[in-house]
Amino acid sequence: MEHSVQNDPSELLKEIIVRTASDLHMNVGYHPMLRIYGKLYPLIDYPTVTASDVNRFFVSFTTKEQQDTFYLNKELDFSIAFDQSRFRANAYYERGNMAVSLRSVPQRIPTIEELNLPSIVHKFSQYHDGLVLITGQTGEGKSTTLASLLNEINMTRNSHIVTIEDPIEFVYPMGKSIISQREVKRDTHAFPNALRAVLRQDPNVIVIGEMRDYETISTVMTLAETGHLVFSTLHTSTAALTIDRILDVFPEEQQIQVRSQLSSVLRAIISQKLIPKADDSGRIVSCEILLNNSAVSALIREGKTHQIDNVIQTSSEEGMILFEKYLHELALTKQISYENALTYSSRPKLMAELLK
Repeated sequence: MEHSVQNDPSELLKEIIVRTASDLHMNVGYHPMLRIYGKLYPLIDYPTVTASDVNRFFVSFTTKEQQDTFYLNKELDFSIAFDQSRFRANAYYERGNMAVSLRSVPQRIPTIEELNLPSIVHKFSQYHDGLVLITGQTGEGKSTTLASLLNEINMTRNSHIVTIEDPIEFVYPMGKSIISQREVKRDTHAFPNALRAVLRQDPNVIVIGEMRDYETISTVMTLAETGHLVFSTLHTSTAALTIDRILDVFPEEQQIQVRSQLSSVLRAIISQKLIPKADDSGRIVSCEILLNNSAVSALIREGKTHQIDNVIQTSSEEGMILFEKYLHELALTKQISYENALTYSSRPKLMAELLK
């Protein structure tokens, strides 16, 4: 039986929920596509998507103001609430046609244990100041890990948590904390405005959805210096690369100052990837954990970030772990295949040695 979104655009949202997909893509000329456990599958029961299908879908889940913003800027981030589910969406143009991508946001915020993260990650929610970063490429579960940490604070501490998001993804249950979630363009005119105002809102914990440019990175580091606990994300694949990425956005004449600043405010970095399970039943997280001890701090100040991997390898008793060690453990316990351990490794030579 062939389906259609012409009369009921929410049909595709139901497909995401029923098939437990992570993403939906609507591109003109293709069948609607679902990403399930990291792989794209066409919904062949639906006809190929037309320009009017995409427009009807977009108009059904956006306000007039959002539509005007999209037509002006040719791209828009927005969120959709449907049937007790939430979706993060992005509308954009490609080849002159409107297209839409959706990311499903889990209805319940999972715990750190349910995410298969190491127990040391609980420590990140117990800090009272400094900077904690969750990093990884798009679709590797950064937002879910961040939400899990925030909800742990929410349920265990009396804090005021202020988030600046574009758009809002997870909605948190009532706990011991107050959570003020600010969505760009709905609750604040612009990201920089919200960043400048956040200290006047009496926060204990500040969450910046993404460190996306020089201004954001600079402000985040300054906020972490003021005695607040700051969480944010970056699209980097390892802890050392994360530090390099932060430092690289600053001009050369600021490098000494910035290295000193970062070495003092950084608390921890978790870098993660989602790896296909050996039995094809889904994906499991693999991560790298960096804690900012005296050795790491000295390497950041001295500009010797290339030596950070060695510190991680020799500091396992503190809770640090290198990606390859985590992948190796997953392979040994047959949770992932040896082939995927090698494929998803950031350091193939080291991974090959471990797998021997």
